[in-house]
Amino acid sequence: MDNSFWAFVALVIFLGIVWYLKTPAKVGKSLDERAARIRNEIEEARELKEEAKQQLAEYQRRRQEAEQEAKDIVAAAKREAALLLEDANRKNEEYVARRTAMAETKIAQAEGDALAEVRAAAVNLAVAAAAKVLADRNSGSEAGRFIDESIGEVRKRLN
Repeated sequence: MDNSFWAFVALVIFLGIVWYLKTPAKVGKSLDERAARIRNEIEEARELKEEAKQQLAEYQRRRQEAEQEAKDIVAAAKREAALLLEDANRKNEEYVARRTAMAETKIAQAEGDALAEVRAAAVNLAVAAAAKVLADRNSGSEAGRFIDESIGEVRKRLN
């Protein structure tokens, strides 16, 4: 009985204990449970991956919608700014036209007033000159009344 024999006996006893405790079945069961758990984790990972893909697609769609909405808002703002600018230019032109018309009216009125003053001054000068000439020609009392009436009538007609 050498060492090999005792090693063989120990091996047989060990295998007997392993078989008696049903270790191969427990190991197989444990491996099967682990394989099932790994399969479940893989399936769960696939579901999470699909869900992540769906969320990514949803977020990309929302981003595109938001970008389009932002572009629409910018375009609307540009249109509104253009309309406001056009309205401001139109109002400015109307204001300038009104002010120009008022200035032209004031100028025309001032010209009319100046012309009226010149005419009035010319009439007064003509009346005074006529009165002096008539007074020099007629120095009688009856002639003075006639001259005064004539001067008054000339003033009425010229003014």
